[in-house]
Amino acid sequence: MGWREKSERAKSLHRPSLKNWARDGLASTFPAYESYILSNEEAYCSFKIKNGVVIDTRLNVEDVRKEGIPVILEGDTPPEVFHKEYEAKCIPVVIRNIPYGVDNPSRRASSSFSSCQGKFQEEKKDCDDMHDNLYTDADDSHARKSEWPAIHNWSLSALYNNPQLRSRSFKVGEDDDGYSIKMKLRHFIRYLESNQDDSPLYVFDATFDEDRYAKRLLLDYTVPKFFDEDLFRLVGERRRPPYRWFLVGPQRSGTTVHIDPLGTSAWNTLIHGIKRWVLFPPHVSKSVVKGYREILKGEDDEAIHYFTTILPRVKRRAASVAEAALAGAGRLGEFENFECYEFTQYAGETVFIPHGWWHAVLNVTHTVGITQNYCSRRNFDAVWTRTRSGRKKMACTWLRRLNDHFPDLALRARELNRRDGFVMWEDDHEEQRRWMKKRAEKARRKREKEASRRGREGDGDGSESKRQSKKEKWGEHRTNEQRKQNDDDYNSVSSGAHIISPV
Repeated sequence: MGWREKSERAKSLHRPSLKNWARDGLASTFPAYESYILSNEEAYCSFKIKNGVVIDTRLNVEDVRKEGIPVILEGDTPPEVFHKEYEAKCIPVVIRNIPYGVDNPSRRASSSFSSCQGKFQEEKKDCDDMHDNLYTDADDSHARKSEWPAIHNWSLSALYNNPQLRSRSFKVGEDDDGYSIKMKLRHFIRYLESNQDDSPLYVFDATFDEDRYAKRLLLDYTVPKFFDEDLFRLVGERRRPPYRWFLVGPQRSGTTVHIDPLGTSAWNTLIHGIKRWVLFPPHVSKSVVKGYREILKGEDDEAIHYFTTILPRVKRRAASVAEAALAGAGRLGEFENFECYEFTQYAGETVFIPHGWWHAVLNVTHTVGITQNYCSRRNFDAVWTRTRSGRKKMACTWLRRLNDHFPDLALRARELNRRDGFVMWEDDHEEQRRWMKKRAEKARRKREKEASRRGREGDGDGSESKRQSKKEKWGEHRTNEQRKQNDDDYNSVSSGAHIISPV
């Protein structure tokens, strides 16, 4: 099958009830929204209700430096300043120029960001071409040494023509049972360039590091110095939940509004393209953030629909509720102290999302990036209280490792347990019995589903089905994910298959 058949099959598995992925015609209407978003005055905006008064603010970059969320920092900011002033206080931050090296940040500040914020026609080029020519002077040779190789290796054409990556399969979605749906990278990039879907498929892969070829992506970037404290490392790569994702997003794709799991914070570095973000503080209720009351019957709720339709309705409702409350005709209710922050992320920028913050992301252009979730001392309390109940067995191992390497954090974990009257899994025999019973029932259901799947697909498609349908969830052991590819894929790479540029 070619890339068209592969993409159609992936779409039918990902959303079997959606027969027409272009039913709303957003591919033709999106350019107007894109142009609107990329105007300078719309780069950063906030919408708040304070004391019943609506405060709708639009800020340019320089104004945001003085006041606003997210805070803008340069890559040469001392990590201790970031940790104390922003991470510990749960303040979202945009850090500029990390992938370009931080040894000479003043030059990069003007070149990378201003070139990304040029005219709309220049924005549509994904900011890809400019990065190859950022540094041309001889005295920049030292600066080049600290650049991430991803700047050059992760352009769409470079990824498509990479003989080790183009035939590797990456996750582009999940089916109704939570099983992964995958496509080869070369097929996905052809789909990315040609699709007219309202909300396209999106490479969001957490297990690329388990593939013998795809794991080379780890060599193309380094964890920024601001986020190098990762306490989940203590339990080992095989035990810890998925925490890093390689991202390739077509224009109009994105992630719907959510909070990152297990109380973790996250950083997201954009290598190529442009993204639009929206943030809500933890105190804003889920029902308001999700906009449940704003979604009409038959409407979709994908990221593009959220940004273009649902979010504006949420803000209009908030304004009307505030106006009625000021007039004495009602109360603010769940819109009391409502806050919403929108901003545009450009190539070379890293977004820090504190734990507990709601966020959604829309790919304004085709994008490539990397994101990781982590636990540090600053969010340890939130992560521990969620991990001890969400990953009970792993939490026991983690506590033992903390006791060996960070006794103060192990003591803090036990203090939180005493405060909440929480009993660890290894000390709760009744909970262990319930867990064993639940595990047996889950295994039975899994066997039944696999038998049913084999019966539907027939013997001929069995191997393909097994390869395409591996489960990868936060709640599942990562080693269940086998990243083996057919020998045919390897042979095609070794034999030097004909490679072309993506259409």
